[in-house]
Amino acid sequence: MFALYIESERWRANAAALMAQIPSIVPVAKGNGYGFGLAMLGAEAERLGCDTLAVGILDEAPMVHDAFRGDVLVLTPWHPAIDPEPADDDRLVLTASSLEAVRALSGHGRRVVVELLTSMQRFGLDEDAIALAVPDITTLTLEGFALHLPIDDGELSRVEEISNWVSTLRRHQLPTDTLWVSHVSEAELATLHLRHPETRFRPRIGTALWLGDRDSYRAKGTVLAVHPTRRGVRFGYRQRKAPGHGHLLIVGGGTSHGVALSAPRSVSGVTSRIKLAAEGALEAGGRALSPFYVGGRRRWFAEPPHMQVSMVWLPSGVTPPVVGDEVDVDIRMTTATFDRVILH
Repeated sequence: MFALYIESERWRANAAALMAQIPSIVPVAKGNGYGFGLAMLGAEAERLGCDTLAVGILDEAPMVHDAFRGDVLVLTPWHPAIDPEPADDDRLVLTASSLEAVRALSGHGRRVVVELLTSMQRFGLDEDAIALAVPDITTLTLEGFALHLPIDDGELSRVEEISNWVSTLRRHQLPTDTLWVSHVSEAELATLHLRHPETRFRPRIGTALWLGDRDSYRAKGTVLAVHPTRRGVRFGYRQRKAPGHGHLLIVGGGTSHGVALSAPRSVSGVTSRIKLAAEGALEAGGRALSPFYVGGRRRWFAEPPHMQVSMVWLPSGVTPPVVGDEVDVDIRMTTATFDRVILH
């Protein structure tokens, strides 16, 4: 009922072009697999010839293990108070971002990336913790250090922040041969290579790799029923009244597929705030635009989406689709789950 269609040649060309432009990319496959699914992205990373694939959490590693034959890096840091003891797997690379994790993993032969605290302020050891951890870090099977940078620059640029950490690691006589980085642009990587030619930078990239060519994939919902209706006719769970003559469309795709799920938006500027306030006012009045397109326009939800289907209002004057037709859906891929993923 809710499907993703992918123009395989074009979609794969985008990924291959990015791989050619940026050396040492580590593809990221986490969560819902950017809408494509973890196993599929594992297979695509294998097709691209990647040596390492990054997943979000430890439980995701088995989901890509069969499709991808290289190393699997777990991005979310392992912690002995939270996570189970990982299975023995020489392809698995853990991330440690605390003194407790570094000490628990030291001397055990497990492959580890140590995460450093950046201005992102999410995970990582700061310089004081690094100083305390040096004896244990030297006994790790160390695969390098990781820096997760913010998307927007803060007081320091991303290049300066990374360079400062290179200096810090050297000051503590720790190796700087491999740094795993996130949210660093191609231009910034070029600058870093010039500044630190002895360091191999491994950019971890998901969005630009899998979602970079938005026109190479398309979500569609199947029309399951079409009901002509008149003004005042009641419908739906809440028995609302139809606002006028038209049609109610029952379309495949609901909350279980990610339809109408949203995250708080980062807005700046007066115009963006006015638009967001207007949307909020409409929703407070019971009106919300759906992600479904009919006749070239986004159409209004008739009522909030159900678990697997949505009720969409189509006003009079618009020719309705017929049962079995598919309509385009503009959905956020990082929250989408599809019944079918079709490569063609």
